[in-house]
Amino acid sequence: MKKTSTRLADGRELIYYDLRDDAVRDAVDRRPLERTVTTSEVRRDPLLGDAVAVASHRQGRTYHPPADECPLCPSQGERLSEIPDASYDVVVFENRFPSLAGDSGRCEVVCFTSDHEASFADLTEEQARLVLDAWTDRTSELSHLPSVEQVFCFENRGAEIGVTLGHPHGQIYAYPFTTPRTALMLRQAAAHKDATGGENFFDAVLERELAEDRVVLATEHWVAFVPYAAHWPYEVHLYPRRRVPDLLGLDEAARTEFPEVYLELLRRFDRIFGPGEPPTPYIAAWHQAPFGQLEEFDGVSRDDFALHLELFTIRRTSGKLKFLAGSESGMGVFINDVPPERAAERLREVASS
Repeated sequence: MKKTSTRLADGRELIYYDLRDDAVRDAVDRRPLERTVTTSEVRRDPLLGDAVAVASHRQGRTYHPPADECPLCPSQGERLSEIPDASYDVVVFENRFPSLAGDSGRCEVVCFTSDHEASFADLTEEQARLVLDAWTDRTSELSHLPSVEQVFCFENRGAEIGVTLGHPHGQIYAYPFTTPRTALMLRQAAAHKDATGGENFFDAVLERELAEDRVVLATEHWVAFVPYAAHWPYEVHLYPRRRVPDLLGLDEAARTEFPEVYLELLRRFDRIFGPGEPPTPYIAAWHQAPFGQLEEFDGVSRDDFALHLELFTIRRTSGKLKFLAGSESGMGVFINDVPPERAAERLREVASS
């Protein structure tokens, strides 16, 4: 992998990740952009104790542009985009309309390929490995920013999810706090460790799932399963067999095997609802340990956390979506229409031949 860092016309950082070591990235952003001004603010909710990002400048972000005006495609002639060069492998750049900025963290966009019509599932294993390397590099770099406590790499795919740019891409949020979902996991880990005299919570979860009939895919270095209490109609958790706290901890064997495993999962997701169905909308979310000592979580350290990816869709059946209505949105209690065992069975049925 070759990494080249440059700046866009308004001062934002842009980084090329190339498969070839001889790639030259010297294209200049020719757009007449003024320096980006953001109004991001993190407010603490006194009732729940969690955080809300207030970012009013995002009201003006790009919204469903036509394909020939996509800001994530390479620049061509006088059609100038966020990527100054005429081609790229993987690109990461600071979001022009970030939810988090400055002392409130940082938001980045990850373009998986220059092919506007592709999806992550269309990537080659070599391309998918490059994306993994980019995620890992950005996790490392962002973790050193003084305002950052947790790094979250994710992909929203599909208009049903709320995606406003059709180009295959994901995002990275660098939060200035530990997110509520991660805090819940850490509290569960602390309680389990205390109740069992030191047993690791995530190891116990993985051991339990391996003994059940919800395993979707198991290889030498990775395990994918539908969790016992899945929140979403079709939800898969992907764990490395060797527990590590973050992407930086993956060894070369796990990195090498990851593209094959992950691409297979994504391709199965597109087959869930049968031939002729539109691509399955999904969210793919990497859960990594926060950076710091985690004093508030009763003796749990970063090394007690388990890196894993959660992949899920809001489509519950053909032509129907799972909406977060009264119980889910009002009280935080999910109601799942698809039994996890049946979801796992279906994801095994649609394996690649």
